[in-house]
Amino acid sequence: MSQNLQSVRGMNDILPAEAEFWELFETIVADRLKSYGYKPVRMPIVEPTPLFRRAIGEVTDIVEKEMYSFIDSLNGEPLTLRPEGTAGCVRAVIQHGLANQATQRLYYMGPMFRHERPQKGRYRQFHQIGVEAFGFSGPDVDAEQILLTARLWDDLGLEGISLQINSLGQPEERARHRADLIAYLEQHREALDEDGRRRLHTNPLRILDSKNPALQDICAQAPKLIDYLGEASLAHFHGVQQILKDAGIPFEVNPRLVRGLDYYNLTVFEWVTDRLGAQGTVCAGGRYDGLVQQLGGRPTPACGFAMGVERLIALIRESGGEPAPRGIDVYVVHQGEAATRLAFRVAEQLRDNGLDVILHCGGGSFKSQMKKADASGATFAVIIGDDEAVAGDVQLKALRHEGVPQRRLPADDLAGIIIDQLMDTEEEES
Repeated sequence: MSQNLQSVRGMNDILPAEAEFWELFETIVADRLKSYGYKPVRMPIVEPTPLFRRAIGEVTDIVEKEMYSFIDSLNGEPLTLRPEGTAGCVRAVIQHGLANQATQRLYYMGPMFRHERPQKGRYRQFHQIGVEAFGFSGPDVDAEQILLTARLWDDLGLEGISLQINSLGQPEERARHRADLIAYLEQHREALDEDGRRRLHTNPLRILDSKNPALQDICAQAPKLIDYLGEASLAHFHGVQQILKDAGIPFEVNPRLVRGLDYYNLTVFEWVTDRLGAQGTVCAGGRYDGLVQQLGGRPTPACGFAMGVERLIALIRESGGEPAPRGIDVYVVHQGEAATRLAFRVAEQLRDNGLDVILHCGGGSFKSQMKKADASGATFAVIIGDDEAVAGDVQLKALRHEGVPQRRLPADDLAGIIIDQLMDTEEEES
């Protein structure tokens, strides 16, 4: 007997009860992004592997260990399931000449893929909402994106999220810091863990972001990148901070905040929480002015961020903020040939009026159908038998309000009566 097939480890099904909340979450986020002028874009899930090697960096964990890469069996092209969204968005902007036309504010949402050990808040297929702005060189867009996210946390009813910011400066400033950082870490080579020794000459900045408790003192005493920033980089960073202060957004300057991707420069930021265990970062991003040119486009300043959908939803649930899913409005119960014909017409009329309707299918007694109507969570049951059908009437029964009598009424009056009762209920609850 064959074993039942299961989903791939770390790639999870999102079942209807949960998916409804995901849709609500995505709608709230999209509405907020549109309120700041961002427009949706959709990119392929599969991209050429060289795109990520060039954009993310050859010596990052993502490229070295985590990408799902394969060779196309038809043409031998190396392909990769996207591990993040920025590279693909930049590729699309270059390919279609978007940055040549005007400044762009874009957003996208969907699954990303990384081959890593699944744990709470970290999956092999995970979902992100990404936001990218192209053509803006000043600190205003950096700060605006942070203000956008702060407003979004209010929209979602989230608390306990704090903001950390840093500046990575420009490449020449990082190069000077890198040389001194390597020299400093060489003095502590024996104390470094395996990852630290591996990264020492390839990506030493990532060592500062280590979560290994044994390395915290070493990292704390390491040369700080902010001390190497020139006048222009400092002015940009101070500009971001001033806008945040003017808006009343609390933040912490974290000199060890470096981000895990090679393309960042100047502003980087993370929104973090202590309510999700080790997976505390729920939103992160920054400026990446060199990436468009690096991938073959014209020099174009850019700034963006991504938020983890699974982590934010977990945080909403942890704080008790998950709203109850909106139930169906009407369940139509019917029995008999004439009743069935009327039932279809009634259901469509109700839908024409904006109501959510389940029309019972599959037959069965009135008793069994009413059990399903009650279990559906519908606010009302509309009951039609052949007697009602001959007269063009229906029976309306309130399923969620005790003491409201069932009544018979003309089918053509049904939509208006249900809508009025739903509005009355909403007013009472508010």
